[in-house]
Amino acid sequence: MSTFSPFDLPLLHQVPEPGPIELAGGPTPAPTAARRILVLTHSHPAITRGGAELAALRLYEGLTALPDRIAFFLGCGRDAAGGRAGQAITQPFGEGDFLYTSAGYDWFKFANHDERFPRDFADLLRRTRPDVLHFHHYSNLGVEALLIARRTLPDCRIVMTLHEFQAICHHYGQMITRHSRTLCYRATPRDCTNCFPEYSRADFFLRELYVRRFLALVDRFIAPSHFLAERYIAWGLPVARMTVLENVIADVTPPTPAAPRAPNQLLRAGFFGQISFLKGIQVLFDAAAILEDEGVSNVVVNIHGDHTGQPEEFREEFLASLAKAGRNVRFHGPYDNQRVDGLMRANDVIVAPSVWWENSPVVIQEARRNRIPIICSDIGGMAEKVRHGTDGWHIPVGSAPELANLLRSLAANPLQLDHLRATIAPTTPSQTAIAEHTTLYDALFATPPATDEADSSEPYTNRQK
Repeated sequence: MSTFSPFDLPLLHQVPEPGPIELAGGPTPAPTAARRILVLTHSHPAITRGGAELAALRLYEGLTALPDRIAFFLGCGRDAAGGRAGQAITQPFGEGDFLYTSAGYDWFKFANHDERFPRDFADLLRRTRPDVLHFHHYSNLGVEALLIARRTLPDCRIVMTLHEFQAICHHYGQMITRHSRTLCYRATPRDCTNCFPEYSRADFFLRELYVRRFLALVDRFIAPSHFLAERYIAWGLPVARMTVLENVIADVTPPTPAAPRAPNQLLRAGFFGQISFLKGIQVLFDAAAILEDEGVSNVVVNIHGDHTGQPEEFREEFLASLAKAGRNVRFHGPYDNQRVDGLMRANDVIVAPSVWWENSPVVIQEARRNRIPIICSDIGGMAEKVRHGTDGWHIPVGSAPELANLLRSLAANPLQLDHLRATIAPTTPSQTAIAEHTTLYDALFATPPATDEADSSEPYTNRQK
């Protein structure tokens, strides 16, 4: 096993920008009939509405609107009852929309121990006969789903959108150390056992071999950011199978241009999304406390999100911080994603102070869609998606004083916000994003599908020799 660190390498810029997709093997064959596509994700958006679930849902909705595509959806849920009448896969939400009720999952190596799943998943594939399976995650389904798909439908093409570093890092795929909760730069058996001493180095070595074996069946990987793509290439995924495409998000009516702000007018800074340590909520509390102590009265922090799904220790920490917060912090609680645009437009700047690498945060896309400047940490996918001084501003990761300084400056000099509203990059229209995906699907039929005899991919560093 290699001991290189994918996070120590500079960005390689080997992955092309989204554009015309061409694969070796001749021109892309035009489909002779409507292509059938099954979109799969680790949780059903009717149950949870995280970034991956919403991205999968928007893709499915866009595909169903096309005359030359027939789309199906499979999401996951967990229920002690284990499905209905002994069936692992049911159809409770409508035609073409399926739910897998998972049971017996091994989170260490993403193995599905549910004895019903191989039979029921193969039956679903035979019923729906997809030409393309697009995985928006493999959690809950298990990496073995890739092999079931390949053996059930040998001529299908398998696409996988990557969302974080789960294959690389056992700590929820976050590349954050387990105990000190600091950024992690290495993913070797030696380093991983420091976080998880209950596993041996051999366990982590075999974990990587096990996951790679199934990922070799994927015909094309999609990364929503160059940062994520290049880190997975450094880990060992083949660059020839990697494409950078942004996730599909819903379109909205362009916002009415905001009136110029007056100096020292109240600055409203909004936080949106999952409330957790990794999302940097404590950085935001600390910055607000600094401003409160300095007597800055023209900055207010609006927190929108849900903390109830977090570990009990964090929930207690969050509620304690909220109780101690000054009058410049307002907690609005959870929100329905359909309301996010109106809620965001009630803020002057969106703050995303995550203390982990991130990939392509939905909140950044939503803020850009509404032409609201973004303050984010200066690492990973956040720094890539927000151009400093053009779409928003970067702050050193974890630095509450720098965040407080920037908020104070924006409140005193509102012309900075007015200027950036005119330079924020627009999001990709949903129809364009859907077209990029369908072009990719069609291009895959110019070459044979990956098979379960595929060679394991080499580390990036070895391929450069």
